This record gives sequence, structure tokens and C-alpha cells, in this order.
Amino acid sequence: MIDCRDLKKTYQTGNISFDALKGVFVKIESGEFVSLMGPSGSGKSTLMNIIGCLDTLTSGSYYLDENNVSGYTFDQLSEIRNQKIGFIFQSFNLLPYATAFENIELPMLFNGKSAKKRKARVYELLERVGLREWQHHRPTEMSGGQQQRVAIARALANDPPVILADEPTGNLDSTSGLEIMNLFSELWKEGRTILMVTHDSNIAAYSQRTIHIRDGLLS
Repeated sequence: MIDCRDLKKTYQTGNISFDALKGVFVKIESGEFVSLMGPSGSGKSTLMNIIGCLDTLTSGSYYLDENNVSGYTFDQLSEIRNQKIGFIFQSFNLLPYATAFENIELPMLFNGKSAKKRKARVYELLERVGLREWQHHRPTEMSGGQQQRVAIARALANDPPVILADEPTGNLDSTSGLEIMNLFSELWKEGRTILMVTHDSNIAAYSQRTIHIRDGLLS
């Protein structure tokens, strides 16, 4: 499903250039649960952003579902993100003044689903993450674990086959982190492909395999 071939990414600031990725080869099969680990500045966030079609590569090729998306336009990449990829972040990235219901509904608005279908799907997902009674609450009224569960529900709104999670338990206590990882395990068993960035080997142990990156190269 995910096939990265000799990925290179160089950032240019004036006369200074920085090679964030120096030729990364990685393949993740459909239905795999993979952890990505590496120290700060290793290139893991850059790699995650390219796989998530949030950033473009300098050279190399990136295949998603056997389609080379390396040369896709901004609009084409946006469509892929909306239909095929669900994002979960360490800082939750919820809209602060929107309710749990509205945050989960948002990706479906961009996808053009009817109000009836959106409502049914949001209720289904709220039940899934155990937050039906919190549908009218805003993020500031929720714990970190509850906010992350809303973020997971939002990531699942359009039923994407791929989940990309960047330090999903990084801002949570151990109990909330365990609840989130149990949810991830369920999603994986249902057949979703998951790539998760983490610095915690105990969290990485939930995945099938772990890949390590250092100085822009897999190690």
C-alpha cells in the first residue's frame, strides 16, 4: 500500500540547505501496523508528512495504492488526504470552539456527504469511542484522553484505509494512553493500515514491527 523509493527532502532557507531525508526506502503492506522511531531531528516527521501527502519530496518516488503520487497537484493530494488518510496528532488539533460532534463532522463536510449521513456517522463514531454523552462538549471541557478519542473519531469520519498517528499518546497519562492504544489495536484488527510515530518503546510494542530513522536514513 505504501511504497517509498529513495525519498529525499531538502529544505532551503536562503543560501542554507538542510537534507531532512537522504534516500529513504520503506514499504508498508496493506493491513500492517508499523511504528516509526527516531530522535528529534531524525526526519521522522518529514517522512510522515510526505506519506500523508502534507509535504512534497525533492526527489524519489512515493506510491500509494500503486499510484505514484509524487507529481500530484495540490488539489489531487488534498483529495487523497480526505479520502484515504486519517490523521491523529499529539496535540489533538481539534477546533477549540467546535463541539465534539462538529469536530468529527468536519471531514465529511469537505467530502460532500449529506447532513443525514453525516449525523448518522458521527453518532456511530461517538459510540465507538465511548463519548456519545459528550457530543455537545468543546475540547476545553474534556480531558486529554477524551480529546484524543474525539480526534480518532474525526480521523475515521470518511472511513480511510490508512491511519497516520504522530505521537498519539505523547500528551496523555499512562491510563489514557493505554485506552488509546487499545483503540488502535482494534482498528488494526479491522484491517486498517497504521503508521505511528512514537518515542516510547512500550507504545511501539503494540505494532507489528518498528522501523528506526536517524539523520534522514533508516537504520
